Amino acid sequence: MRILHTSDWHLGKRLMDRERLPEQAEALEELIGICDEKAVDVVLVAGDVFDTYLPPAEAEAVFYRMLLRLARDRAVVIVSGNHDDGVRLSASQPLAAEQGIYLFGGPVAPAVTEGRRVGAVALGEHYAVIAKGEERVYINALPYPNEARIKAAWKDTYEETVRALIEEGDAYYDGTMPRILLSHLFVANGKVSEGERDISLGGARLVPAEIFPKTGYTALGHLHKKQSWGENIRYSGSLLQYSFDEAGTQKCVILLETEGTEVHVREEIPLKAGRKLMRLEANGVDDAVALISPFKDCYIELTLHLSVPLTGEDTKRLREANEGLVSLIPLVKEGETAAIVCRAQLNAEELFKEYYRAKCDGKEPDEELLKEFLLLVGEGEA
Repeated sequence: MRILHTSDWHLGKRLMDRERLPEQAEALEELIGICDEKAVDVVLVAGDVFDTYLPPAEAEAVFYRMLLRLARDRAVVIVSGNHDDGVRLSASQPLAAEQGIYLFGGPVAPAVTEGRRVGAVALGEHYAVIAKGEERVYINALPYPNEARIKAAWKDTYEETVRALIEEGDAYYDGTMPRILLSHLFVANGKVSEGERDISLGGARLVPAEIFPKTGYTALGHLHKKQSWGENIRYSGSLLQYSFDEAGTQKCVILLETEGTEVHVREEIPLKAGRKLMRLEANGVDDAVALISPFKDCYIELTLHLSVPLTGEDTKRLREANEGLVSLIPLVKEGETAAIVCRAQLNAEELFKEYYRAKCDGKEPDEELLKEFLLLVGEGEA
């Protein structure tokens, strides 16, 4: 049986003021083409289907339209991520299961799907057994452990709680078929991108790779950069580049194949859809215009070293040179080049000041505005 691992679609996610839903639809078209070309039997989606709990209707329309095509001749198994409302996502399960689509995030009634080439022959609240003829694969489906799920299953620590949830999902596994754990978790020492800077909560929601099954395959979502712990514990990464520190990284999906009771990684298949993100820097406006002009099909973050502040005319020239310029960071320092600080190292106040300068031609925010912002994000004093 051939299985495809993907995650973190984030349908509806924007890049600053830029709409990216057409790119996301294009990437899902590419995903469907890969499934057809590679004769995929099962698609696993490891969470964060949407970017918000209440996604725009347009994003939901893309999701259902593409999902129906994706499941036309195969099974699709989806767990909710921390960006998804799991109960909302799985509300259509009674209808979706008839199409070979199995959604885990809220209560799931036991069911089977008959008359399909690939479908569930057993389905419970925490698992699915997917069959293709006489072949079987056991899917331990663990949605993101949100507050309600953690509270209901709480043990001594978060790690022990997740371990117990994994064991609960394996309760019906009899050892006669391949096993896959499909979940949305943050593995300790995972590489985090700038778009995920708040997900670790000081380390409280990390789990060690050692808690995952030693056999089979663990298909993870949450981290946007593809990465692995050995052969059988992997993040496929996000559908598109969603933050500028992902510039230059290749997005992919992972093709698996079952053999007996084993699951093997066959290949990482690169994704080509979507505009690429570029992080560039230049000295002066003239150099910057020449630098960004060739990259017409990219979104650009430009760090601009200056000896005097930008004028409105300078900003206009830069925007006209490339409409994909979405982030402009002017660094004004007379007589020497300013050092660039990684955004992941900045606190909320520094990030807000940087954003304000980028939007307001290098001006600094006034103290009252800064104070109100820090109160809003919980880092200021009333």
